[in-house]
Amino acid sequence: MLTNTLKKIFGSRNERLLKQYRKQVTVINDLEAGIEAFSDAQLRAKTDEFKTRLKNGEALDTVLPEAFAVVREASKRVLGMRHFDVQLIGGMALHEGKIAEMRTGEGKTLVATLPSY
Repeated sequence: MLTNTLKKIFGSRNERLLKQYRKQVTVINDLEAGIEAFSDAQLRAKTDEFKTRLKNGEALDTVLPEAFAVVREASKRVLGMRHFDVQLIGGMALHEGKIAEMRTGEGKTLVATLPSY
């Protein structure tokens, strides 16, 4: 009974994780318009920028929203496919070494491009 009460107050572990992921999705979505304006060369240059930032000690999790936004834009340009919010969440789960359960047709292959970048 105490467990149920705590879940109602704080949410389940999955609900807390999803809340955290949704905050990141908002950041990624906010970056989208700016990254859309990049030329192809500028978009490619972001990879070297990320490598430099990480080499200089910046945490991977601080680079993640911008990196996912870059992958989303590259996918739109090259494949003609834009990652949906649920796919970004799946990518974050995979990035953290978790298993993301997705149904047929929800874009598992596209999700895998996010953490592999």
